[in-house]
Amino acid sequence: MNAHAGARDGSAQPWRRLRAGLRGWGGVGAMALLCALAVTVALLLPLSQPAGDSDPAGHRVTHAGQARAESCEDPQDRSLSPSGGGKSPVVDAIKAREDRRLVVGVDTNSYRWGYLDPNNPSGELEGFDIDLVHRIAEDILGDRDAVRFKAIPTSRRIEAVQKGEVDMVVRTMTITCARLDEVAFSAPYFVTGQQVLAPKASQITGFDKSLANRKVCSAESSTAYDNLEAGRKEGVLPASTDIRTTVPNQLDCLVKLQLGEVDAVVTDGALAASQAAQDPAVELKGGLFTDEYYGVAMKRGSDDLVRRVNRILEDYVEDGGWAASYEKWLHPTMDTDGRKSASATPPEAHYA
Repeated sequence: MNAHAGARDGSAQPWRRLRAGLRGWGGVGAMALLCALAVTVALLLPLSQPAGDSDPAGHRVTHAGQARAESCEDPQDRSLSPSGGGKSPVVDAIKAREDRRLVVGVDTNSYRWGYLDPNNPSGELEGFDIDLVHRIAEDILGDRDAVRFKAIPTSRRIEAVQKGEVDMVVRTMTITCARLDEVAFSAPYFVTGQQVLAPKASQITGFDKSLANRKVCSAESSTAYDNLEAGRKEGVLPASTDIRTTVPNQLDCLVKLQLGEVDAVVTDGALAASQAAQDPAVELKGGLFTDEYYGVAMKRGSDDLVRRVNRILEDYVEDGGWAASYEKWLHPTMDTDGRKSASATPPEAHYA
């Protein structure tokens, strides 16, 4: 999650209208559902299950390829161009495994993104990010179900990639300049922005002076916290705004909000929209105040895997798979009041 966004080849972009395009959702996920999901996840998907090898893809770590963060602008435009041919050491290593599955870090409790529906008898993960993982597995391994999902908290997304616990992370992860020095990213596959979540009865009006003397929660290692810290430093937020409450998973902030332990949460509007559809007691306050481009995170040096994923993303958009997934999972919560969200159109890919 990051506030970086800029002109693309001098042309106007629809994403600049995001602040007007996504607003007006109410509520947060009900505690009963949150607890049910958390228990199910704990039983079915341990957070730190080893992937077998220390580096599941057999990555050769090099530092050629994706642009670094120095003098970085528009980080969402700095991925490698798509390719499906040529030498593919990382992809070939995945295919050569005895356990011929892609190992992917995901969220397991974000409604409509990556979650376990207790009413689904199959017990399988589902959501917008999960659909994308299945598409990547189908292209690389010829089997959409050739995936080992690993529940990764927000705070461990980068570490899991760097340590080789997963081949990639597909978990509403924003492409930022700082993160480009730590992991490689695909081209963006979704765009949204951050918002403030608070009780309807609260006098909080958004990311502004109304957060004076308020306790605000954000996820560890998230750009939500980065924006809170920058907001206080730059005077956008009062110095009295208490931003000390951080949690491993963004969902934990929602629980704290429901329990009255914090006054507000800062998170991505797209995530909050799905959660807000469930509970009328809490709502999003104010407009979007950043631009957030989600990408698939992979190990630095995995150039062939990055190029392959970018080709998959292009095909996914062109053949209608992306739109079908959006319609199924996100349209019900994001396209409200008869208005189509700016996020309903996939971001245009530009490459370094």
